[in-house]
Amino acid sequence: MHVSRDVRRVRLRARWGSALLVVALLGGCTWGTPEAATSATSATPRPSPTPEPLTAVVAASPAPATVVTGDDAHAALTTSTTLLTSAPVVVVAAVGDVAGTLTAASAAVAVGAPVLLAGGGVDVAGELDRLGTEHVLVVGDVPADAVPAGVGTVAVAAGADADTLQDATGHELGETTDVAPGGEAAAVRALTGPAPAVLVAQGAAPTADPVPTGDPVPTDDPSPTGDPSPTGDPTTPAAAGVTLPPTTPTTADGVLALADAPVPLAAAATLRAFGVEVLDVPGGDPRATSASVQALAAAAPGAVLGYGGTFGAPEQLAARVATARTGVELPGGGQLVFPTVAGLPGKKYVALYGTPGTASLGVLGEQDVPATIARAEQHAAPYRGLTSDTVVPAVEIIATVASAGAEPDGSYSRRRAVEDLRPLVDAAGAAGQYVVLDLQPGRTDFVTQAQAYTELLALPHVGLALDPEWRLAPDQVHLRQIGTVGIDEVNATAAWLAQLTRERQLPQKMFVLHQFSLRMIGERERLDTSHEELAPLIHVDGQGSQPAKAGTWQALRNGAPPVHWGWKNFYDEDVPMLDPVQTYQVQPVPDLVTYQ
Repeated sequence: MHVSRDVRRVRLRARWGSALLVVALLGGCTWGTPEAATSATSATPRPSPTPEPLTAVVAASPAPATVVTGDDAHAALTTSTTLLTSAPVVVVAAVGDVAGTLTAASAAVAVGAPVLLAGGGVDVAGELDRLGTEHVLVVGDVPADAVPAGVGTVAVAAGADADTLQDATGHELGETTDVAPGGEAAAVRALTGPAPAVLVAQGAAPTADPVPTGDPVPTDDPSPTGDPSPTGDPTTPAAAGVTLPPTTPTTADGVLALADAPVPLAAAATLRAFGVEVLDVPGGDPRATSASVQALAAAAPGAVLGYGGTFGAPEQLAARVATARTGVELPGGGQLVFPTVAGLPGKKYVALYGTPGTASLGVLGEQDVPATIARAEQHAAPYRGLTSDTVVPAVEIIATVASAGAEPDGSYSRRRAVEDLRPLVDAAGAAGQYVVLDLQPGRTDFVTQAQAYTELLALPHVGLALDPEWRLAPDQVHLRQIGTVGIDEVNATAAWLAQLTRERQLPQKMFVLHQFSLRMIGERERLDTSHEELAPLIHVDGQGSQPAKAGTWQALRNGAPPVHWGWKNFYDEDVPMLDPVQTYQVQPVPDLVTYQ
């Protein structure tokens, strides 16, 4: 028979009122003690204090990031060990018992207790010992050895109704919710206290109670014959009561769960029992989307638990979360240069190339700053109808210009002052456009020149390009040969840029290598692409006839390391220059298209 929530509330209050009266009466019994004579002559019975409710203790300083993998039982255990220091009350169900786990989830959220799964090769008894557990709510058919001797138990059937759970937990429960197959994860994730919904698997009938119902069985004579029952068996009357002691739920403040797949039910129940919200992170990188970045910025968690196999190592997840928490996004959204999340658009870029104020070095320098920003948008616009990806306008600024003379420092490279470049860099950022600083270092190395622009590279929307054509040996000058660079210098520059990005918790940066000849980058196959702070891209700079350009494209792609690819359209040198439709017919479709 279904009983309304109001009637259950009245019954609950009456039950606890009776329990406290019994405690008070038993507390006043002092027969056989030195106080007996005094108590017998006292006109007013001594009041007994109300027992303090039991409360779990959450970990004060959990690890910044924990990656939870494995089956349901191991995920439940890891969640408990990560979140909790102690738990006087724990809920235990059996591995593979979906109906029982749903019941356990409702009870756990009401009581404020973790859920563990027995029978899956997990040391449940060991975790109960670590937590200092005194009482266990056993749900369904749980193996007898899951609960150690001396731990009190209350047992309910899998699929128990609201009245039964209310009697067993001493807490008010909400209305019953039938959970269809496949909807279990969402149902558990939606649980909230106080008075959580009672989740019942659709079509599942409650199993028989594993223990007799009624009043707690006295522990001094647990069996009808007076013989003690076996210890450690939660199905024996000796270990079984009918109601848990009073409990007060608590919350794991500052903790957030991340999921790239449904969180296992028991683990999700523990999260909800302690008020931990779950944020969906498709693909496992919280930097990938604007939604995840802004959610992490708003939550500002001190610790996260990642559920799924795509989150990587805990240290990697912690670094990604630290960046996402800043809330700073790249043009086009999120914090990845080239996000790859299934079902969501990626990004492509269309850029103007040159240096401000010098028309001869590219179309970027043919107009003032506002006109350059407008022209970059005009170049990007035709590409948006050709792809489902987000097309981001960009400017690639030559920051150090290869020069015919030695320059005062003998570098054959003229450095543009930061203050000269800042107006265009800032205007691009304000307009939602990306910026790449291009280095033509002459006889200087790339690391030294990159460090000179730390102020600009510390901005979230600014990446870096290396142009080996203009990298000279100590005895070389420009235009007498094609410059070259060794891979160790490239990798050192990448390492420095990655460290800057990581230390300042910046969004990922585009790292561009210009190339039109295999000789330009020695041992290119050793390019270090392991820095997840960087998005490496080889930009193919061939010019002239389209067959020649296509040949260069294919030659440079052969044997290349795993990188993204860029294509350059030359207004004056290409015969003919490709239009946007033709440019996106290049395969693979370029991730970056620049115009010079």
